[in-house]
Amino acid sequence: MDDLQKISKVSVVIPVYNEQESLPTLLSRTIAACKQLKQQYEIILVDDGSTDASGDMLTAAAEEPDSHVIAVLLNRNYGQHSAIMAGFNQVSGDLVITLDADLQNPPEEIPRLVEVAEQGYDVVGTVRANRQDSWFRKTASKIINMMIQRATGKSMGDYGCMLRAYRRHIIEAMLHCHERSTFIPILANTFARHTTEIEVRHAEREFGDSKYSLMKLINLMYDLLTCLTTTPLRLLSVLGSIVALSGFTLAVVLIVLRLIFGPTWAAEGVFTLFAVLFMFIGAQFVGMGLLGEYIGRIYTDVRARPRYFIQKIVGEQNQINNQEENE
Repeated sequence: MDDLQKISKVSVVIPVYNEQESLPTLLSRTIAACKQLKQQYEIILVDDGSTDASGDMLTAAAEEPDSHVIAVLLNRNYGQHSAIMAGFNQVSGDLVITLDADLQNPPEEIPRLVEVAEQGYDVVGTVRANRQDSWFRKTASKIINMMIQRATGKSMGDYGCMLRAYRRHIIEAMLHCHERSTFIPILANTFARHTTEIEVRHAEREFGDSKYSLMKLINLMYDLLTCLTTTPLRLLSVLGSIVALSGFTLAVVLIVLRLIFGPTWAAEGVFTLFAVLFMFIGAQFVGMGLLGEYIGRIYTDVRARPRYFIQKIVGEQNQINNQEENE
């Protein structure tokens, strides 16, 4: 076994947002799973600006004697992926595992991810077996996965499952990326040489409701579309060319028909002209919207504001990591 395959410490990063009901079970099950590991471990829970008692509960867990828990408290809600990046900045392990706080992916799978990673993989992805979600969520996930695969050329079955394992050099590479919109599974795959996927169990959500509403899923699709590739701009050029050619052809046809049937027929073709006009206007609005998305992202990146702001760190690393993140 070479140096890449040796794992001496495992870091588990969990973003938390208004999960006070699931936290006691999450902590006990995650700690129990980590105790099965041969390696040392730490559990980094990032409170993403929760408005319930989640932050206080994480602080209490981190302050317990001999606790392996580190609580990272953000000053407001920045989103799941930004919260995970905040956790990545605190890790000290050779292997980093991400996990959702809703317990739909059981923490008991952690030892298996470590075992697979020890075989020499940079990234260990997971596929949710017998997924326990609504038809809408599963359909939306399939569309997003298909879009990602087409845009990146990386064929992985389930980008939406956050139960994943990353080698430390992959984490460090991601931390050097400063774009505002970050989708961690895709970003990690751009740096990984050896990747694999395994099936993991999936359970129904026992506590609370999903934090991804319809609008958040739509925003996620826009984020993925515009942060992964410039393909939409190329497609826009192709679409514009097709619309222009169609409009020119239709104009020629209308002129010929007017010459053949006279001006009376032309008057009756007013609605056809309106249809052509609306077609052009619709294409322009689509193009303006896509260009606006890209320009908005350029504007956000140029301002170079921090991706998140850490309010407080509680746990074994707070002496060396209690500082503002200026990414």
